[in-house]
Amino acid sequence: MIYEFDWSSIPGALPFLWDGMKISLVITAQAVVVGIVWGTILAMMRLSSIKPLSWFAAGYVNLFRAVPLVMVLLWFFLIVPEFVGQLFNIPKGTDLRLSSAMAGFALFEAAYYSEIIRAGIQSVPKGQIAAASALGMTYGQSMRLVVLPQAFRNMVPLLLTQAIILFQDTSLVYVSALADFFGAAYKVGDRDGRLVELLLFAGAVYFVICFSASQLVKRLQKKYTPA
Repeated sequence: MIYEFDWSSIPGALPFLWDGMKISLVITAQAVVVGIVWGTILAMMRLSSIKPLSWFAAGYVNLFRAVPLVMVLLWFFLIVPEFVGQLFNIPKGTDLRLSSAMAGFALFEAAYYSEIIRAGIQSVPKGQIAAASALGMTYGQSMRLVVLPQAFRNMVPLLLTQAIILFQDTSLVYVSALADFFGAAYKVGDRDGRLVELLLFAGAVYFVICFSASQLVKRLQKKYTPA
């Protein structure tokens, strides 16, 4: 028996799917921003000569890089809302799924961004810091004004590639029953008995977005790579 495809459910589901896509994009954008900021701090802590800071950053990075993302999301879905609710006296029943997912993604991605940023900082010649010091800059000023701008310029392709991977990983929020793009497609397909069609459609959308973004990254990589 040959399976007969029926795509008629997709046009009517587009508004619901778009709402799911907005959730996926919000989680991605927030996790990228917080992940890069916190990841930069972790990278500088790990490179610090102050041992407790270096040990903390190394432990944080190794912990999150050794644990599956889906497990981290489950931790934040099952444990964090209860803890936060008691801490801030949030009424029971308040929907904290999106906040929990955003926090989980941001803290998880920070570990990966930290390693990218640490490698970027180390790629800047040490003579740059020595030159900045000779000009009277403090270590913090030399990092902020000399090293980090050069490091981030070199890291742009890698940071964007990690953002693409993060966007793909947002589909894992299904563990918290959030209706992201993948979750919305699954719900519509399950409701209409057209799960195959909706999942194929979702896969095609992910492919178009991620492939287009990867082509942009390649162009930027050529731009920032010295000839």
